[in-house]
Amino acid sequence: MSIPDYQSLMLPVLVASSNGEVRIGTVVETLADKLALNPQERSDLLPSGKQTVFANRVHWAKSYLSKAQLIQSTRRGHFRITPRGQSVLKSQPTHIDNKFLMQFQEFLPFFQRPNDVGEQTGQAPNLQENQKQTPDEIMRLAARQIEEALAQDLIDRVRSAPPDFFERLIVNLLVSMGYGGSRADKASRVLGRSGDDGVDGVIDQDALGLDRVYIQAKRYAAGNTVGPGAIRDFFGSLDRHKAAKGLFVTTSSFSSSARETAEFLSKRIVLIDGNQLASLMVQQNVGCRIEETLQIKKIDEEFFEA
Repeated sequence: MSIPDYQSLMLPVLVASSNGEVRIGTVVETLADKLALNPQERSDLLPSGKQTVFANRVHWAKSYLSKAQLIQSTRRGHFRITPRGQSVLKSQPTHIDNKFLMQFQEFLPFFQRPNDVGEQTGQAPNLQENQKQTPDEIMRLAARQIEEALAQDLIDRVRSAPPDFFERLIVNLLVSMGYGGSRADKASRVLGRSGDDGVDGVIDQDALGLDRVYIQAKRYAAGNTVGPGAIRDFFGSLDRHKAAKGLFVTTSSFSSSARETAEFLSKRIVLIDGNQLASLMVQQNVGCRIEETLQIKKIDEEFFEA
């Protein structure tokens, strides 16, 4: 089964606290067992790498129940059911979700606050009764959508740029990733001229230049797929340069036979297609810049225990 959304976990979390104080970590483990989550589902991490997806959703379910005063925190990492929560369980609800919690007045200011902001700004509210993602999941999804649109814009701009710009871009991207040190003028050089035997660029793999990575860069339109012949030609160029490894980058894509050819050749050839190239540019801030930073904050438990 897939990992349940946070609303689906509200009733199980409330039931888990029905016998008294419980530790949130224990609730996460108990619910994972009851839901028969497999090892992959138990270990899937958020993009931050600091918390599992399942634990994050259990925590959000707990937070929403707390806003409706069905549970209350007792001490760090522990909570218990309230008389209101016990009353809810006695009614034997089949499920608890945002719509269910809206019957409690204490929950409304928390849940409807984005609606008030939306009315003032003319924008649509961010929280919906049937919303499946947690608030931070929605933020990450929105950030991913923005990055995907940015990546497409980047690759479109690269395709329309002159060929020599594309070659310099690849070298600068590799330098930003830590190859050859921090200075592109010393760590690398752009080739791509007659007599370079089919190699467009070369970059020192380390600051001392003890090893080098040779580059082939093909600025193709989206539908112009790179085939196995181009890979074999690049292999021959590497052989002439007595190189052990190479990087083949294109703004389009590689055919399956091209990838198979690169896999079985005796020299290490890494293939980067247009999607991977754009993703790396975004990650390394090459051709783009940070416009705004949003932070997700949480309670500092140690501050209140001091």
